[in-house]
Amino acid sequence: MIAAKRVTLTFDNGPTPGVTEQVLDILSARKIHCTFFVLGKNLMSPGGRELAVRAQSEGHWIGNHSFTHSVPLGDRPDAEYARREIENTQELIGELAHPERFFRPMGGGGLLGPHLLSPAALDLLQAGKYTCVLWSSVPGDWKDQDGWIEKGIADVAARDWAVVVLHDVNNACLPRLTEFLDRLDSLQVEFRQDFPEDVVVTRRGEIVSPRISEIMA
Repeated sequence: MIAAKRVTLTFDNGPTPGVTEQVLDILSARKIHCTFFVLGKNLMSPGGRELAVRAQSEGHWIGNHSFTHSVPLGDRPDAEYARREIENTQELIGELAHPERFFRPMGGGGLLGPHLLSPAALDLLQAGKYTCVLWSSVPGDWKDQDGWIEKGIADVAARDWAVVVLHDVNNACLPRLTEFLDRLDSLQVEFRQDFPEDVVVTRRGEIVSPRISEIMA
């Protein structure tokens, strides 16, 4: 018997009033639990934190995706920038944080490489005992409404356990999210909330990825 493909769904760059609550409704109806990697600036916007509270109360995990999502940490290596982007957001997440203290660096379009982390950022992640999580599929929901579903399905089919990045922002996954989930259901995938080892860079502050040199500036 062939084992089912495993899929961990994640949502980046929210919370976004008018979008995130609809994403939560869709996930709730299907009993799918995900991780929402939030932006600190959005937690400070009207209605932002309330959406994060709702997501956490419904069983989703809340992770840190930087404060401004403006410049990848490896492209701006000063320690103060890393501190603001990581620590300020974590303070805003507060009691909503998962015990693993999940952090996902900005990828600049989903690319993996030395732009992701600076030495100062890695020091913060280690000192703060963060679990740094990457991805294996970024189908491009924010830029390709016609093609992102097929790209996502192909990524899922290509590996045993895919970590898919979608975005709970305007003009991204929401219009076709139900269709995407229907396609995954047709493949009889197993939805997971945890992360495979191949996307984990640090776990509770300890470096666990042999690829660390590939993603360090």
